[in-house]
Amino acid sequence: MIPMTLDEIARACGASPHDVPDPGALVTAPAAVDSREVAPGGLFAATAGARTDGHDHAAAAVAAGAVAVLAARPVGVPALVVDDVRLALGLLARELLRRISPTVIGLTGSVGKTTTKDLLAQVLERHAATVATDRSYNNELGLPLTVLRADAATRHLVLEMGASRKGDLTYLTGIAPPRIGLVLNVGTAHLERMGTGRADVAEAKGELVEALPADGYALLNADDPYVLGMAGRTEAQILLYGRSPRARVRAGRVRMDERARTAFELVTPSGRAPVALGLIGEHQVSNALAAAAVATALGLDAAEIVDGLTAARRRSAGRLQITERPDGVTVVDDAYNANPESMRAGLRAAKALAGARRTVAVLGGMGQQADASRARHAEVGRLVAGLRFDVLITVGAGDPLATAEAARSSGVAVHAVEDVTEAIELATALLEPGDVVFVKASSEYGLGACARALATANQ
Repeated sequence: MIPMTLDEIARACGASPHDVPDPGALVTAPAAVDSREVAPGGLFAATAGARTDGHDHAAAAVAAGAVAVLAARPVGVPALVVDDVRLALGLLARELLRRISPTVIGLTGSVGKTTTKDLLAQVLERHAATVATDRSYNNELGLPLTVLRADAATRHLVLEMGASRKGDLTYLTGIAPPRIGLVLNVGTAHLERMGTGRADVAEAKGELVEALPADGYALLNADDPYVLGMAGRTEAQILLYGRSPRARVRAGRVRMDERARTAFELVTPSGRAPVALGLIGEHQVSNALAAAAVATALGLDAAEIVDGLTAARRRSAGRLQITERPDGVTVVDDAYNANPESMRAGLRAAKALAGARRTVAVLGGMGQQADASRARHAEVGRLVAGLRFDVLITVGAGDPLATAEAARSSGVAVHAVEDVTEAIELATALLEPGDVVFVKASSEYGLGACARALATANQ
C-alpha cells in the first residue's frame, strides 16, 4: 500500500476519527480483516462476520501494530468510524487506484477463476510488478483488500471478481475499473440467487465487459456460446481464446501424460510455442489459454507466455491439490468448493491421474443449484459410475443422497455417511496402498478437513 495518513484515509472514505492522537500518522501496510493477519503499520477493518465481530478484536489489532481501526463504532483505540466498513474499504481502494493507476485486469466465470488468476499472475510477474487476488478474496470485501496491497511500483493488478447475484460485478468494477476483462465460462454456480438458467448467469457475468473502456480488451471464451454472446455488450476490442478455430489464442495438439498433466501447442498472433502444464486435468487447457489471452493483450509474445505457463505451479490450496502418501495412496484435494462443472472436471482429472489404479471418491453436496439441485446431484452419481470409480462415499443428508442413489443403481460400491468425522474414519478404513482418493464438495460441507486428514494419515 502507498503511504497515506489517517486524515487522508478519513477523507477518502468519509470517516470520523475517534481516539486518534495524530491524524498525520502514516498507514504504510495493507488493510486486514483478521486481527491475526495485521501487519505493523497497517489498517484493521473491523467487520461483523457469521462467527465473530471484528470490533471485539480492535485492541488486539492495534497491539499487533495496526495504526488504526476502520470501524462502525468507537472501539477505545484509534479508529476511523464509518457507517459501513465494507463500503468504506471500497472507497479507499478506489482512491488508491486513482493515485497509482496500474493496469487493472478483471476476471470472472463460473469455474476456474482462482486457477486462471494464479496462472496469469505467474506469467505476468516475470515481466513487471504484479499484485493478484490472494486465495479467493473476490467479493465486495476481498477485492478492496487486494487493491490495497498495490503500491507505486505495481504495474499489473489481477483481480478475481466473483458474482453471486446480478449487480455484484457492477459494484466491483466501480471500485476497480478494469482495462482488461476476462470471462471464462457461464455455468450453474450461484444459480439459486441469479435466476432460473444460464442466461441469467450470463447477464450477471457480462457486467464485467460492460465496464470496459473503448481502448480496453474483452477476452472471451470462444468455446462457450454464452460468453461469446457478450461481445455485443462492450465497446472494447474483442480477443477470442479457446479450442475453437475462430479463436486468435488457441490450443493445438492437446495431449495428456501419465500423470494427467496436459501439454499443447499455444497459438497466438505472435507465433506458436509448446506448453507443458504442471497442473492435472485437461480442463486446465482452457484456464491456460485464458491467461495467455490476457498476456497477449498486454503485449507478451508466445515464447514469453509459454515460459511462464510451463513454470507455473498450483498456488491455492484445495484445488486439485495432490499429496502422495508413503503407502502409495494419492489424495486429490479439490474440496475448496463445488458446482456441476467443477465436479465433472475434478472427477475426470482424478480418474485420468489414477489410470489403472483403484479409485475412491468422497463427495459432499453442491450448493446453490436451485430447483435442479437433486437432478444435478444424481448426474454426478451417474458420472462417478460412468468413469468407473471403485468406491463412492457421500457425506451429508439431502442432495448427496441423490448422488449415492444414482451411483449405487449403476453398480458402484456406495457408502453414505452423515458427517466429516464419519467420512474420515470410513475412508481411512477402506483405502488400500496405491489407491487414488478424490475429495470434493461445496465449502459449507467442510470436506477440506477430510482431505487434510487423509493426506497426513500413515505418515
